[in-house]
Amino acid sequence: MTWQRIVNKALARHTGYQLKRQENPETRNRAQVRPPKEPEIDRLLVAPVFILCPVRSGSTLLRAMLDAHPELHAPHELHIRRLAVGFDTPLARQAMEELGHNQADLEHLLWDRVLHRELVRSGKRYLVDKTPANAFAHARLATCWPDARFIFLLRHPASIAASWYEASPDKRTRDEAVADALRYMKAVHHARQVLPGLTIRYEELTTDPERVTRSVCDFLNLGWKPDMLRYGRPDVVRKGLGDWKDKITSGSVQPGRELPPPEAVPEILKPMCKAWGYLPKARP
Repeated sequence: MTWQRIVNKALARHTGYQLKRQENPETRNRAQVRPPKEPEIDRLLVAPVFILCPVRSGSTLLRAMLDAHPELHAPHELHIRRLAVGFDTPLARQAMEELGHNQADLEHLLWDRVLHRELVRSGKRYLVDKTPANAFAHARLATCWPDARFIFLLRHPASIAASWYEASPDKRTRDEAVADALRYMKAVHHARQVLPGLTIRYEELTTDPERVTRSVCDFLNLGWKPDMLRYGRPDVVRKGLGDWKDKITSGSVQPGRELPPPEAVPEILKPMCKAWGYLPKARP
């Protein structure tokens, strides 16, 4: 008998409670996830902005440029979807249910409080979160904050996969990097189909940053600021919390890599390339 089972058995005998593995927020019963009943008191954060994007798509560059705006606070990747709430006893669950809260409700309250605290500390008006893994939880984000605004950041799928491999060549093969990056692309693609928002492209952000950042400001109903082009070195450049490579630490917009020719695109990525307009679609 394992230590875990011994503890569970002892706790069940004396308290009627058994330890359980923490449930994955994305696999929780969807019936639990619901919008706030009283938004005026259930949510402190107003109109948060979420950049939904794959890994290695230029999101750290975009967040640094947005953070240079006097009304936007765009911190490092926050991974709030992994902040989970649990009930240590059945009585705790019953007590919260009497207040009208289920597990997902409490998690949303936690997410909102954490982000609101960060925004207040910044002294700015709106919070921007650019965590790529948020694409897997886009439905929960939209449910948690009904007034949330979404920016979809795209990049050539083959460039994403190549950059993802080069970020950790000792951890994955090129084929594994392609498959893993494709998971993020599919999540972003689905989010674009079901959520309203603004779509921008990394290639255009690096070649015409003023035009693209102006379009973002227009979408957010904010005035454009020249400082967005002179963003400087981001405050956090650390693997797992954002880009950490030389381009981003330079503090200025750098040219992106050349787009791969069609024949160099892995077959598994061609459907996404066509869906995102990087390869011509086949004629019927």
